Amino acid sequence: MLLVRMKFLQLLTRKPRKLEMLFQVPFCQKQFPCMCLATSACLYSKKKKVNSYEQVDQEKYKNLVYSVTSYKTSAQTPETIFEEDNLLYGPPSKHGPPIKAETKTPKNSVPLINPNKRIPLLNSDSDVPRKIALQKNKMPSVTRILQQTLSPQQAFYLERWKQKMIMELGNDGFEEYTKNLFLQGELFHAALESIFLPEEMAAKEQREDVAISGYLSSVQHVLEDVSEVQALESAVQHETLQYLGLVDCVAKYRGQLCVIDWKTSEKPKPTLKSTFDNPLQVAAYIGAINHDANYDFQVSCGLIVVAYKDGSPAHPHFMDPDLCSRYWNKWLLRLEEYMDRN
Repeated sequence: MLLVRMKFLQLLTRKPRKLEMLFQVPFCQKQFPCMCLATSACLYSKKKKVNSYEQVDQEKYKNLVYSVTSYKTSAQTPETIFEEDNLLYGPPSKHGPPIKAETKTPKNSVPLINPNKRIPLLNSDSDVPRKIALQKNKMPSVTRILQQTLSPQQAFYLERWKQKMIMELGNDGFEEYTKNLFLQGELFHAALESIFLPEEMAAKEQREDVAISGYLSSVQHVLEDVSEVQALESAVQHETLQYLGLVDCVAKYRGQLCVIDWKTSEKPKPTLKSTFDNPLQVAAYIGAINHDANYDFQVSCGLIVVAYKDGSPAHPHFMDPDLCSRYWNKWLLRLEEYMDRN
Protein backbone atom coordinates (compact mmCIF):
# COMPACT_ATOMS: atom_id res chain seq x y z
CA MET A 1 0.00 0.00 0.00
CA LEU A 2 2.89 2.36 0.85
CA LEU A 3 4.57 1.58 -2.45
CA VAL A 4 1.42 2.49 -4.34
CA ARG A 5 1.19 5.87 -2.67
CA MET A 6 4.84 6.63 -3.46
CA LYS A 7 4.36 5.81 -7.13
CA PHE A 8 1.30 8.02 -7.15
CA LEU A 9 3.31 10.96 -5.76
CA GLN A 10 6.01 10.37 -8.37
CA LEU A 11 3.44 10.59 -11.14
CA LEU A 12 2.02 13.76 -9.62
CA THR A 13 5.42 15.50 -9.67
CA ARG A 14 6.73 14.19 -12.99
CA LYS A 15 3.74 13.89 -15.30
CA PRO A 16 0.87 16.08 -14.15
CA ARG A 17 -0.94 15.76 -17.51
CA LYS A 18 -1.30 12.01 -17.19
CA LEU A 19 -2.61 12.46 -13.70
CA GLU A 20 -5.17 14.94 -14.98
CA MET A 21 -6.27 12.47 -17.61
CA LEU A 22 -6.65 9.83 -15.00
CA PHE A 23 -8.87 12.07 -12.93
CA GLN A 24 -10.98 13.05 -15.93
CA VAL A 25 -11.67 9.60 -17.16
CA PRO A 26 -11.92 7.07 -14.36
CA PHE A 27 -11.74 9.09 -11.18
CA CYS A 28 -13.61 12.36 -11.88
CA GLN A 29 -16.70 12.51 -9.73
CA LYS A 30 -18.13 15.79 -11.04
CA GLN A 31 -18.94 14.82 -14.67
CA PHE A 32 -19.93 11.21 -14.27
CA PRO A 33 -22.67 11.73 -11.68
CA CYS A 34 -24.16 14.59 -13.81
CA MET A 35 -24.37 12.33 -16.83
CA CYS A 36 -26.07 9.69 -14.80
CA LEU A 37 -28.56 12.13 -13.40
CA ALA A 38 -29.41 13.49 -16.87
CA THR A 39 -29.94 10.00 -18.22
CA SER A 40 -32.03 8.96 -15.31
CA ALA A 41 -34.14 12.10 -15.65
CA CYS A 42 -34.90 11.34 -19.31
CA LEU A 43 -35.86 7.83 -18.49
CA TYR A 44 -38.04 9.00 -15.70
CA SER A 45 -39.86 11.57 -17.90
CA LYS A 46 -40.56 9.00 -20.58
CA LYS A 47 -42.06 6.66 -18.09
CA LYS A 48 -44.32 9.35 -16.68
CA LYS A 49 -45.56 10.66 -20.08
CA VAL A 50 -49.11 9.56 -20.86
CA ASN A 51 -50.73 9.42 -24.33
CA SER A 52 -53.90 11.56 -24.22
CA TYR A 53 -55.53 9.59 -27.05
CA GLU A 54 -55.70 6.56 -24.78
CA GLN A 55 -58.40 8.40 -22.83
CA VAL A 56 -60.72 8.67 -25.89
CA ASP A 57 -63.75 6.40 -25.94
CA GLN A 58 -63.08 4.59 -29.22
CA GLU A 59 -66.48 2.92 -29.29
CA LYS A 60 -68.33 6.18 -28.75
CA TYR A 61 -66.68 8.00 -31.65
CA LYS A 62 -66.42 5.03 -33.97
CA ASN A 63 -69.01 6.29 -36.46
CA LEU A 64 -67.54 9.78 -36.57
CA VAL A 65 -64.03 8.51 -37.18
CA TYR A 66 -65.28 6.16 -39.87
CA SER A 67 -67.18 8.92 -41.74
CA VAL A 68 -64.16 11.24 -41.75
CA THR A 69 -61.61 8.64 -42.79
CA SER A 70 -63.83 7.17 -45.49
CA TYR A 71 -64.53 10.55 -47.25
CA LYS A 72 -62.93 10.90 -50.68
CA THR A 73 -62.37 14.38 -52.11
CA SER A 74 -61.92 13.01 -55.61
CA ALA A 75 -65.59 12.09 -55.76
CA GLN A 76 -66.51 15.80 -56.06
CA THR A 77 -66.58 16.86 -59.71
CA PRO A 78 -67.83 19.99 -61.55
CA GLU A 79 -70.89 18.00 -62.59
CA THR A 80 -71.81 17.09 -59.01
CA ILE A 81 -71.24 20.68 -57.90
CA PHE A 82 -73.66 21.92 -60.57
CA GLU A 83 -76.18 19.27 -59.51
CA GLU A 84 -75.98 20.38 -55.89
CA ASP A 85 -76.30 24.04 -56.92
CA ASN A 86 -79.32 23.17 -59.06
CA LEU A 87 -81.05 21.62 -56.04
CA LEU A 88 -80.18 24.51 -53.73
CA TYR A 89 -80.32 27.58 -55.97
CA GLY A 90 -81.78 26.49 -59.28
CA PRO A 91 -79.97 26.11 -62.63
CA PRO A 92 -76.83 28.28 -63.04
CA SER A 93 -76.85 31.19 -65.46
CA LYS A 94 -74.10 30.69 -68.03
CA HIS A 95 -74.41 34.21 -69.39
CA GLY A 96 -74.73 37.59 -67.79
CA PRO A 97 -78.10 39.17 -67.18
CA PRO A 98 -79.81 40.07 -70.48
CA ILE A 99 -79.88 43.67 -71.57
CA LYS A 100 -83.21 45.27 -70.77
CA ALA A 101 -83.66 46.47 -74.34
CA GLU A 102 -83.48 42.87 -75.62
CA THR A 103 -86.24 41.67 -73.33
CA LYS A 104 -88.65 44.50 -74.11
CA THR A 105 -91.20 44.56 -76.87
CA PRO A 106 -91.51 47.74 -78.97
CA LYS A 107 -94.67 49.68 -78.21
CA ASN A 108 -95.07 50.73 -81.82
CA SER A 109 -94.57 47.44 -83.67
CA VAL A 110 -94.20 48.78 -87.20
CA PRO A 111 -93.12 45.91 -89.50
CA LEU A 112 -89.82 46.00 -91.32
CA ILE A 113 -91.48 45.11 -94.60
CA ASN A 114 -94.27 47.46 -95.69
CA PRO A 115 -97.36 45.37 -96.49
CA ASN A 116 -99.06 48.33 -98.21
CA LYS A 117 -96.28 49.16 -100.65
CA ARG A 118 -96.92 48.22 -104.26
CA ILE A 119 -93.95 47.25 -106.39
CA PRO A 120 -94.25 48.08 -110.11
CA LEU A 121 -93.70 45.23 -112.52
CA LEU A 122 -91.45 47.24 -114.84
CA ASN A 123 -88.89 49.83 -113.91
CA SER A 124 -87.43 51.75 -116.85
CA ASP A 125 -84.91 53.58 -114.67
CA SER A 126 -83.45 50.45 -113.10
CA ASP A 127 -80.03 51.06 -114.68
CA VAL A 128 -79.71 54.53 -113.10
CA PRO A 129 -79.08 54.48 -109.33
CA ARG A 130 -81.24 56.82 -107.27
CA LYS A 131 -79.45 59.68 -105.58
CA ILE A 132 -81.87 61.76 -103.52
CA ALA A 133 -80.39 64.75 -101.71
CA LEU A 134 -80.81 64.88 -97.95
CA GLN A 135 -83.21 67.63 -96.90
CA LYS A 136 -82.75 68.99 -93.39
CA ASN A 137 -85.96 69.08 -91.41
CA LYS A 138 -87.18 68.45 -87.88
CA MET A 139 -86.82 64.69 -88.21
CA PRO A 140 -83.89 63.21 -86.27
CA SER A 141 -81.30 61.23 -88.18
CA VAL A 142 -80.46 57.59 -87.55
CA THR A 143 -76.92 58.55 -86.53
CA ARG A 144 -78.15 61.11 -84.01
CA ILE A 145 -80.64 58.68 -82.45
CA LEU A 146 -77.99 55.99 -81.99
CA GLN A 147 -75.48 58.44 -80.53
CA GLN A 148 -77.92 59.78 -77.95
CA THR A 149 -79.12 56.35 -76.85
CA LEU A 150 -75.77 54.69 -76.21
CA SER A 151 -75.70 52.31 -73.27
CA PRO A 152 -73.64 53.42 -70.23
CA GLN A 153 -71.04 50.77 -71.09
CA GLN A 154 -70.72 51.97 -74.70
CA ALA A 155 -70.49 55.60 -73.57
CA PHE A 156 -67.81 54.69 -71.02
CA TYR A 157 -65.56 52.92 -73.55
CA LEU A 158 -66.06 55.66 -76.12
CA GLU A 159 -65.09 58.37 -73.64
CA ARG A 160 -62.11 56.35 -72.41
CA TRP A 161 -60.85 55.94 -75.98
CA LYS A 162 -61.28 59.67 -76.57
CA GLN A 163 -59.34 60.60 -73.44
CA LYS A 164 -56.58 58.14 -74.32
CA MET A 165 -56.21 59.66 -77.80
CA ILE A 166 -56.15 63.19 -76.35
CA MET A 167 -53.36 62.16 -73.95
CA GLU A 168 -51.33 60.81 -76.86
CA LEU A 169 -52.07 63.50 -79.47
CA GLY A 170 -53.23 66.51 -77.47
CA ASN A 171 -56.49 68.37 -78.10
CA ASP A 172 -55.35 69.89 -81.41
CA GLY A 173 -53.86 66.59 -82.55
CA PHE A 174 -57.07 64.70 -81.73
CA GLU A 175 -59.17 67.20 -83.69
CA GLU A 176 -56.84 66.81 -86.66
CA TYR A 177 -57.02 63.02 -86.34
CA THR A 178 -60.84 62.94 -86.38
CA LYS A 179 -60.94 65.44 -89.25
CA ASN A 180 -58.68 63.17 -91.31
CA LEU A 181 -60.87 60.15 -90.52
CA PHE A 182 -63.97 61.94 -91.82
CA LEU A 183 -62.09 63.15 -94.90
CA GLN A 184 -60.86 59.64 -95.71
CA GLY A 185 -64.40 58.32 -95.31
CA GLU A 186 -65.77 60.92 -97.71
CA LEU A 187 -63.07 60.23 -100.28
CA PHE A 188 -63.62 56.48 -99.97
CA HIS A 189 -67.38 56.79 -100.52
CA ALA A 190 -66.84 59.17 -103.43
CA ALA A 191 -64.44 56.70 -105.07
CA LEU A 192 -66.97 53.86 -104.68
CA GLU A 193 -69.70 56.05 -106.13
CA SER A 194 -67.60 56.71 -109.22
CA ILE A 195 -67.09 52.97 -109.63
CA PHE A 196 -70.81 52.16 -109.51
CA LEU A 197 -72.09 55.05 -111.60
CA PRO A 198 -72.23 54.76 -115.40
CA GLU A 199 -69.26 56.30 -117.19
CA GLU A 200 -71.24 59.25 -118.52
CA MET A 201 -72.48 60.13 -115.00
CA ALA A 202 -69.19 59.67 -113.16
CA ALA A 203 -67.07 62.68 -112.35
CA LYS A 204 -64.69 63.59 -115.16
CA GLU A 205 -61.68 64.12 -112.92
CA GLN A 206 -60.98 61.09 -110.79
CA ARG A 207 -57.66 60.56 -109.14
CA GLU A 208 -56.61 57.82 -106.78
CA ASP A 209 -55.79 59.42 -103.46
CA VAL A 210 -52.95 57.76 -101.57
CA ALA A 211 -54.94 58.08 -98.34
CA ILE A 212 -57.69 55.74 -99.61
CA SER A 213 -55.77 53.44 -101.94
CA GLY A 214 -55.55 50.82 -99.19
CA TYR A 215 -59.31 50.92 -98.59
CA LEU A 216 -60.05 50.46 -102.30
CA SER A 217 -57.67 47.51 -102.52
CA SER A 218 -59.33 46.05 -99.43
CA VAL A 219 -62.83 45.89 -100.97
CA GLN A 220 -61.92 44.61 -104.44
CA HIS A 221 -63.01 41.04 -103.70
CA VAL A 222 -66.37 42.32 -102.35
CA LEU A 223 -67.04 44.53 -105.37
CA GLU A 224 -66.92 41.44 -107.59
CA ASP A 225 -70.10 40.19 -105.90
CA VAL A 226 -72.00 43.51 -106.08
CA SER A 227 -74.37 44.16 -109.00
CA GLU A 228 -77.55 46.02 -110.06
CA VAL A 229 -76.99 49.13 -107.94
CA GLN A 230 -80.33 50.81 -107.11
CA ALA A 231 -79.23 53.78 -104.95
CA LEU A 232 -76.02 55.63 -104.02
CA GLU A 233 -75.59 58.15 -101.19
CA SER A 234 -79.34 58.61 -101.21
CA ALA A 235 -81.60 60.08 -98.51
CA VAL A 236 -84.34 57.94 -96.97
CA GLN A 237 -87.04 58.69 -94.44
CA HIS A 238 -89.55 56.60 -92.55
CA GLU A 239 -92.87 58.32 -93.12
CA THR A 240 -94.57 56.59 -90.19
CA LEU A 241 -91.84 56.65 -87.53
CA GLN A 242 -90.52 60.07 -88.60
CA TYR A 243 -86.75 59.63 -88.87
CA LEU A 244 -84.33 59.97 -91.78
CA GLY A 245 -80.89 58.90 -92.94
CA LEU A 246 -78.41 58.72 -95.80
CA VAL A 247 -77.91 55.28 -97.35
CA ASP A 248 -74.48 54.43 -98.74
CA CYS A 249 -75.64 51.93 -101.32
CA VAL A 250 -78.53 49.66 -102.28
CA ALA A 251 -77.49 46.85 -104.59
CA LYS A 252 -77.50 43.11 -105.03
CA TYR A 253 -74.84 41.14 -103.19
CA ARG A 254 -74.58 37.58 -104.48
CA GLY A 255 -78.09 37.87 -105.87
CA GLN A 256 -79.72 39.34 -102.72
CA LEU A 257 -80.89 42.97 -102.71
CA CYS A 258 -79.20 44.64 -99.72
CA VAL A 259 -78.66 47.93 -98.00
CA ILE A 260 -74.85 48.13 -98.09
CA ASP A 261 -72.98 50.16 -95.50
CA TRP A 262 -69.30 50.83 -96.24
CA LYS A 263 -67.12 51.24 -93.14
CA THR A 264 -63.43 52.03 -92.76
CA SER A 265 -61.29 50.77 -89.92
CA GLU A 266 -57.66 50.59 -88.84
CA LYS A 267 -58.35 47.54 -86.67
CA PRO A 268 -59.83 44.22 -87.85
CA LYS A 269 -63.54 43.60 -87.26
CA PRO A 270 -64.05 39.98 -88.30
CA THR A 271 -67.45 39.53 -86.61
CA LEU A 272 -70.76 41.33 -86.87
CA LYS A 273 -70.69 41.94 -83.11
CA SER A 274 -67.44 43.88 -83.44
CA THR A 275 -69.24 46.49 -85.62
CA PHE A 276 -71.22 47.64 -82.53
CA ASP A 277 -74.37 49.61 -83.57
CA ASN A 278 -73.84 49.34 -87.34
CA PRO A 279 -76.39 46.48 -87.72
CA LEU A 280 -79.03 48.68 -86.07
CA GLN A 281 -78.17 51.45 -88.51
CA VAL A 282 -78.58 49.12 -91.49
CA ALA A 283 -81.92 47.82 -90.16
CA ALA A 284 -83.12 51.40 -89.69
CA TYR A 285 -82.23 52.23 -93.31
CA ILE A 286 -84.00 49.10 -94.59
CA GLY A 287 -87.18 50.02 -92.73
CA ALA A 288 -86.99 53.60 -93.99
CA ILE A 289 -86.60 52.52 -97.62
CA ASN A 290 -89.54 50.15 -97.34
CA HIS A 291 -91.74 52.96 -96.00
CA ASP A 292 -90.46 55.71 -98.31
CA ALA A 293 -92.55 56.51 -101.37
CA ASN A 294 -89.46 57.61 -103.30
CA TYR A 295 -88.35 53.98 -103.64
CA ASP A 296 -90.40 51.56 -105.69
CA PHE A 297 -88.79 48.47 -104.19
CA GLN A 298 -88.35 46.84 -100.81
CA VAL A 299 -85.27 45.42 -99.13
CA SER A 300 -85.02 42.58 -96.65
CA CYS A 301 -81.23 42.01 -96.35
CA GLY A 302 -78.23 44.05 -95.28
CA LEU A 303 -74.47 44.05 -95.75
CA ILE A 304 -71.77 45.75 -93.68
CA VAL A 305 -68.38 45.91 -95.39
CA VAL A 306 -65.40 46.83 -93.21
CA ALA A 307 -62.47 48.06 -95.31
CA TYR A 308 -58.92 48.37 -93.97
CA LYS A 309 -56.37 51.08 -94.53
CA ASP A 310 -53.48 48.64 -94.93
CA GLY A 311 -55.22 46.97 -97.88
CA SER A 312 -55.93 43.65 -96.16
CA PRO A 313 -59.12 41.92 -97.42
CA ALA A 314 -62.29 43.59 -96.14
CA HIS A 315 -64.73 41.72 -93.93
CA PRO A 316 -68.26 41.53 -95.43
CA HIS A 317 -70.96 40.84 -92.83
CA PHE A 318 -74.17 39.66 -94.48
CA MET A 319 -77.49 40.10 -92.64
CA ASP A 320 -80.27 37.76 -93.76
CA PRO A 321 -83.98 38.68 -93.37
CA ASP A 322 -84.28 36.98 -89.97
CA LEU A 323 -81.24 38.79 -88.60
CA CYS A 324 -82.47 42.10 -90.03
CA SER A 325 -85.83 41.61 -88.31
CA ARG A 326 -84.15 41.07 -84.94
CA TYR A 327 -82.04 44.20 -85.30
CA TRP A 328 -85.11 46.07 -86.48
CA ASN A 329 -86.82 45.35 -83.13
CA LYS A 330 -83.73 46.59 -81.30
CA TRP A 331 -83.74 49.72 -83.42
CA LEU A 332 -87.40 50.39 -82.56
CA LEU A 333 -86.52 50.23 -78.85
CA ARG A 334 -83.67 52.72 -79.32
CA LEU A 335 -86.01 54.98 -81.29
CA GLU A 336 -88.62 54.85 -78.49
CA GLU A 337 -85.93 55.66 -75.93
CA TYR A 338 -84.87 58.69 -77.97
CA MET A 339 -88.47 59.89 -78.34
CA ASP A 340 -89.10 59.52 -74.62
CA ARG A 341 -86.04 61.62 -73.80
CA ASN A 342 -86.96 64.34 -76.26
